[in-house]
Amino acid sequence: MENILILGGGPAGCTSALYTARAGLSPLCLEGEPSRDILPGGQLMTTTEVENFPGYPKGVNGAELMMDLKKQAEQFGARFVYKTATSLDFSKWPFTVESNGITWEAKVVIVATGASARYLGLESEQKFLNRGVSACATCDGALPRFRGHTVVVVGGGDSAMEEALFLARFASRVHVLHRRDQFRASKIMGQRVIEHEKISVEWNTVPDEILGNDKDGVTGVRIRDVNTGEIREIECAGYFSAIGHKPNTDLFVGKLELASDGYLVTKPDSSYTSVDGVFACGDVQDRVYRQAITAAGSGCMAALDATRWLEAQEA
Repeated sequence: MENILILGGGPAGCTSALYTARAGLSPLCLEGEPSRDILPGGQLMTTTEVENFPGYPKGVNGAELMMDLKKQAEQFGARFVYKTATSLDFSKWPFTVESNGITWEAKVVIVATGASARYLGLESEQKFLNRGVSACATCDGALPRFRGHTVVVVGGGDSAMEEALFLARFASRVHVLHRRDQFRASKIMGQRVIEHEKISVEWNTVPDEILGNDKDGVTGVRIRDVNTGEIREIECAGYFSAIGHKPNTDLFVGKLELASDGYLVTKPDSSYTSVDGVFACGDVQDRVYRQAITAAGSGCMAALDATRWLEAQEA
């Protein structure tokens, strides 16, 4: 039986593994599988340059950062396997988690399965991912690729407004593409975007294709007017999808309390879920910040909460 079973191997999962390993609990982390939605290393594995994670003054490749976090946890006895949970039972203790015929029993489960950025489904979005296509302006907007260049933001909610305003600090011009004639965003956020001197709003417009090449990555976006069908091109160096994230919580429907938008619910100022002994951290329960450093911080919280809970059961 496992003391601690961690589901997900991104910043939150690796930090949980590090802290519980240092507590002598020999955690087992199901870090995901390359062929499934939950990737080993999380979303950082699809990020080429990370400049805002403390401790790396010259920046770091996303995959390299995750390897460093994993190695540090392994150094203290954490174990990692390329598996993704496919079924589980939280109705009795110890808990059981299964992955394609392999079953583990665990005293504590820490859920760190993360979230996935939503894209429109264009093949070119995946083709140019990390070569001008991004879903996180805060993560990537200040990179040299985008500084002083034109970029495109897709979306009409508050998140899209925040992304556009952030990018306007660095880009020469920001085009916001929205398929309707008014934003879904709050009035004040929408007005800030409309009135910003460096932002142009393309109403009733959707991306038709992302243009680029192997050498330069994204070089433009072909857009289509949804009313007239008119096609035109915007020369740009970046395409930012800002249409939301989907938390990886399908497995927990009916097992743990979920919010209406699918995120796991945790008790205030803690990582406790609706089931005693099951904790949640990272983007699977964070719809606000979604940064590597905040995920790592909540992974620390989950590890401390889990360790104290386990100690109380065994006292």
